[in-house]
This record gives sequence, C-alpha cells and structure tokens, in this order.
Amino acid sequence: MKHENLSVKGMTCASCVASVEKATAKLEGITNVNVNLTTEKLTFDYDMDKVSIEDVKKAVKAVGYEVLTETETADEHQLRKEQEIKNLWTRFLVSAIFTLPLLYIAMGPMIGLWLPDFMHPDLSPLNFTIIQIILTTPVMIIGYPFFKIGFKTLFKLSPNMDSLIAIGTSAAYIYGVYALIMIINGNHHFVHDLYFESAAVILTLITLGKYLESISIGKTSAAIKKLIGLAPKEATILRNGIEVRVAIEDVVVGDIIVVKPGDKLPVDGVVTFGHTSIDESMLTGESIPVEKQIGDLVVGASINKFGTIHYKATKIGKDTALAQIIKLVEDAQSSKAPIAKLADIISGYFVPVVIVLAIISGLLWYIFGGQDLNFSMTIFIAVLVIACPCALGLATPTAIMIGTGKGAEYGVLIKGGASLETLHKVDTVILDKTGTITQGKPVVTDIITTSEIDGLNLLRLAASAEKGSEHPLGEAIVLDATSKGIELTTPSKFHAIPGHGIEVVIEDQVILLGNLKLMKEQAIDLSELFDQSENLANQGKTPMFVAINQKLAGMIAVADTIKPTSKQAIDKLHQMGVEVVMITGDNKLTADAIAKQIGIDLVLSEVLPEDKANEVEKLQNSGKKVAMVGDGINDAPALVKADVGIAIGSGTDVAIESADIVLVKNDLLDVANAIHLSQKTIKNIKENLFWAFGYNVLGIPIAMGVLHLFGGPLLNPMFAAAAMSLSSVSVLANALRLKRFKPIVKKG
Repeated sequence: MKHENLSVKGMTCASCVASVEKATAKLEGITNVNVNLTTEKLTFDYDMDKVSIEDVKKAVKAVGYEVLTETETADEHQLRKEQEIKNLWTRFLVSAIFTLPLLYIAMGPMIGLWLPDFMHPDLSPLNFTIIQIILTTPVMIIGYPFFKIGFKTLFKLSPNMDSLIAIGTSAAYIYGVYALIMIINGNHHFVHDLYFESAAVILTLITLGKYLESISIGKTSAAIKKLIGLAPKEATILRNGIEVRVAIEDVVVGDIIVVKPGDKLPVDGVVTFGHTSIDESMLTGESIPVEKQIGDLVVGASINKFGTIHYKATKIGKDTALAQIIKLVEDAQSSKAPIAKLADIISGYFVPVVIVLAIISGLLWYIFGGQDLNFSMTIFIAVLVIACPCALGLATPTAIMIGTGKGAEYGVLIKGGASLETLHKVDTVILDKTGTITQGKPVVTDIITTSEIDGLNLLRLAASAEKGSEHPLGEAIVLDATSKGIELTTPSKFHAIPGHGIEVVIEDQVILLGNLKLMKEQAIDLSELFDQSENLANQGKTPMFVAINQKLAGMIAVADTIKPTSKQAIDKLHQMGVEVVMITGDNKLTADAIAKQIGIDLVLSEVLPEDKANEVEKLQNSGKKVAMVGDGINDAPALVKADVGIAIGSGTDVAIESADIVLVKNDLLDVANAIHLSQKTIKNIKENLFWAFGYNVLGIPIAMGVLHLFGGPLLNPMFAAAAMSLSSVSVLANALRLKRFKPIVKKG
C-alpha cells in the first residue's frame, strides 16, 4: 500500500467532502480515504496493482471537482488562497455596487422612500422591471462560479452548497424574466412579484460570507506558514577554506556550515568547531538558549545567540527536524477526527434532502395552502438558501487545524485528529520511569565518610578507581569528580568483580568499591554506616561502599534524579482527574521511593521491556482509557498498544512511528498540556457542531413557513442568505478562540 496526498479544487461545503470521499472510496484498492475542506487535501492509501492516481482523478472529476496536476506545497496553497481571497473581495465589491441601488429601487416604495416617476412601479412598471434586470444581470455574471460548480455537481447527481444557491437564485431570476414578459403583455400586477433583488442580495451576501470564511481559514493555517517562514533561504558553507554563500537547496550532507551570532542555522548537523548558545524555541517552545560545543547536535531554523560555530550538515531538505515537523503538522491538519464522521454522513444526504424539502414545501403552500406562486417561490428559495451546509463542513477541520497548530507551537506534535480526540478521553497515564520521570542519567547525590578520610579525597579515589569504567554508576562518579575539578590518578592494578564491584590499587592502597555483597565477601565491617546506607536505599538511591586497605572509608550514593517538572506535571494530571501509573524495570524498593516523592498512584515495578505492552493491556481490560508515555524506542510495543502513545524527549527525531503524539521537549508537563489541548479542541468541535446542526434544524422549518402557519412572519430569502453566511463565520470565529490556548508554565 502506498500513501498519497492530492489537492482538490472546487469544494465549498461538507457535502462536497462527502461526494469526493464517496467517489474515491468506491474504487477498488483504495483505503483510508480522508478529505479535508479547509486544507483542500484528499489523502488515501492505494494498491498500485489495482488502481492508479489517474483513476482517482477521473473519479473525483466525475462528481464535479478538479484534482490539481501537481500536489501543492503549503507555500503554493497559501499563495493560491490569498489570490482567491482577493478575487472574492473584488467580486463582493462589484456585486455590492449593483446590489445596493437595486435594493433601494426594489424595496424603497414599500417603505415610503422616494423614486422618480419614470421608474416607479405604479407609474412605470416596465421601466421599474427593466432597470432591476439590468442591475441584477451583472451580479449573476460575477457570481458565475456558484452556477458553474453548482449545476455541474447537480447534473452529476452529487449536489453541494453551490447547487442550492444556483437553483435558488436562478429560480428567482428566471421568475423575474417571466414577470417581465407578463408586464410587457399588459399584466402589470406582476410588478409586485419580482425577485431580482433577492437573487442579487443572496449572491452578494454569500460572496461576502465566503470572503470572511477564507480570511478566517487563512488564520487557522497560520501555524504551517509560521513554521515554513522559520527556515533561512541561504547558508554560508566552507569550500576549500573559503566562506561561500549558497541557496539552502544547494547544501549537501557533509558540507561544513559557518554560523555567526544572530544567524539562523540552515539545516541539521553536528558541531565541529567552536561553542555557543542556541535558541531552539522554534522546536521546543523553550525560550532558554541551549549550550552547544563540539560533538553536539544542532537543529535547522534554530538561532545562534553568541559564538561563531562550524558544523557538519547531517540532514537536509525533507529530512531536517523542521521539515519533519511541518509534514507532521500538515498530515495532522489534513486528518479527520472520528467525531467528524457524523457530520460527513449527514452531509452526504443533506443537500438532496434539502432540494426535495424546498420543492415539497413550495408545492404544499401552492396546492393546499391557498397561496399564489409568488408566496411558494419565496418558500422555495428561502429553504434552499438557508440550508447551505457550509458551517457543518467547517466545524471540525478548523478546530483540528488550530489545535494541532497550537500544539506544534509549544512542542506538542499531534499526528492526527483521531489521536487528538482519543486523548481527551484518557483517564490513566502510564509513565516509563527512566528518562521520562527521571533524567535517565545517574548522578552522585550523597558522599558520606568515616573519620578516616574527607569527602573530596574519597571522591578522588573512587573516581580514579572507576576511570575508564563503562558502568553507568561508575561514569556518574567520574563525572562528578571532573565537574569539581578533581585531578584523577591512574590505578596500578584493576580487577572487575562482576555483579559486585571493583578492586584496584591506587598509590599503594588497595581500594574496594562496590555493593553490599562485595563488602560482606571481603568481611568489611559496615556497622558505622549501615543505617545510613539503608536510609539512602529507602530514598531510591544506590549506595556504593568504599574500603581502603580492608577498612570502610565511606560510601557514595548514586541515583537517577527526578526531573524538576515531574512532580508539578503529576499534580496537574491529578487535577484533571487522571490516574498516574509508573512502570519500571527497577526493584520495588527503588520504584516505591520515587513514586512516594512525586505522588504516583500505582507502581508497576520489575517489569521487563517486552512485558510493558501486557501491563497496558491489563489496565485497558479493566475499563481504563490509557495513554502510555515513553521514549518511543524501548517502549514501542507499549506505545502502540495504548489508546494513545506519547513519545517524550525525542529531540530532533520527531517522526517516531510508534507514537501518536510526540513531545519535543523532555518535559512531563507537556503530557498535561497535550491532554488539556485535546480537551479544549474537542469541546470547541462539539460547540461548532452544535451551532452548525442547531442552525439548520431551526432555520429550515422557519424557511418552510412553519411560523407563518401560526400567524408568524415569513422568512425573506435575503435574510436567509445573511443568516447562512453568519452561521459559517460564527463557527470559524468560535474555532479561532483556540488560538488563545496557553500551556502550563513551570513553577519557580
């Protein structure tokens, strides 16, 4: 199966989406079809042996839409949308120039406004009618896109919003032409049955509504535009020792790039010369610059703050972290949440049902309601116009676009609408301990000595003994000593005792360094520090004893320390009503000690990596909705098994396949941020769907004349057009409120 992403032109509402999806899904060998109205993207998986891209294009064209020959980049899509917005504004302005005088002429006499005799309906009915048709015709011509798409999709039996507008306004115009013929033949009472102003006002108002929609949709896709704008267009590279300025497209892997203070890094790479601080907030959302020196990874589009550095390009073009983030956000914004399926199902049947309702209601009033053709025409046009399902098609994708965009802005990369929706239902979060709750690197926490030696000297001997050790605990001791500027001595003799520790000779002293087992085997008296060692162990620390010439000298405690924000993140999850579970391969004593410090609800200790997925399944079987948070590599099976897999601290490797959500920063607070963002986005989608459905549920019966049955008013088609446009704009305005989302801020 291959994945494909195509740009589709001509879609205007939810029923367009349903038509394109249905036409594509019917083809053999096509699966996972998804159409997004706001991004105008059709995505699907297909079997190349059974179906071709050309088959898909033909199927889409058959229902009245156009697939662009080349898939647009986000930049190209943005430019096309900006041109469309300009065109819509021009169409609205020109339409308004003709519509405003038309409205005055048509409606003025009804409310007592002055009209000259040569165009007054009672004195010159023919002139009155001819002037209206002259003013209406240009508006109909300017609004030709509605008729082109509307009738095309109607004739292909997949009518959409434009079909409703096209039928309604065409009916009003044609009826007006019929009235003109009757007036020419002397039937002057037809002068009061004209609908030219309705046709013009409907087209003008809906064009204005489409313009406002386009402006709002442009704001929803700002996240992609912002990300694309981050990448510099040029790079300075070293060629034969000379600095050369080249286009970013000409940078190749292996090039040495020169970046001066204040410059943006063009691509990803590894520092080969110099040291500096780099602002990586574009990737992580974290404003504090990160120190970089030789051997450190650097990321394209981040900003060099201080020193000049040289670095070797390792990832270019679509392989850079920024490019992967852009693709990830684009895919997420083109995806669809399960909640949208209800709207899609309804939209597929909506327009044909509305057309039938408009015809039936018009006929019922004419045949059984004792009303004339003029009244029935009002009902027919009003039902068609007010029922346009624009708001329905915009309700879900706009909220998902903004939600995923805001996530990316703060380093929370959500891979799709389904993940976003599932996340808000999560009631249990499983946290992998090492590297998620803790730093993932052991550090020296305590140095305790007997009266025979001081702390620095004990650390010097222990670090000298462990010099060259590959054991994580030994590395922690060496790192602590070097960070304190202690000069180390090379042992004259070294002997490793597996599972126990080491025996070395330094400065003619026999040093034993290891665990309780080693000390007991060597018959070292531990009574002086035994209670303190037990206390350290109960705190989740690993005490390592040091004996010099068979006599206890002290102990050094090493622990994988808890990240500064872990406690705050877990407190926040508890406030959201989420149960927090810690899973680890550590022994129960160490795991319980860490859990106690940060308020973990349930501890699953001594769990092998391959058994983590089973523990996830057990919680799911007990009725829990589970999110698994891990490093995305060792925890891959558990991440896949969970309802939502969250990879944390992925650095530049943003495209972890096994995770549904990638947290760029190595910070547990972003788990709470992701859940909070999901809750806000789904709430917004539900509000949008409520208003979109509610508007149609209320609007259609009023347009059909239900209120008029009980002596109430009749809905004028012009007001129906205004209400229809307003509903779309209100849904978009509600979705834009998500742009105010703010993440949880670190304490202190």
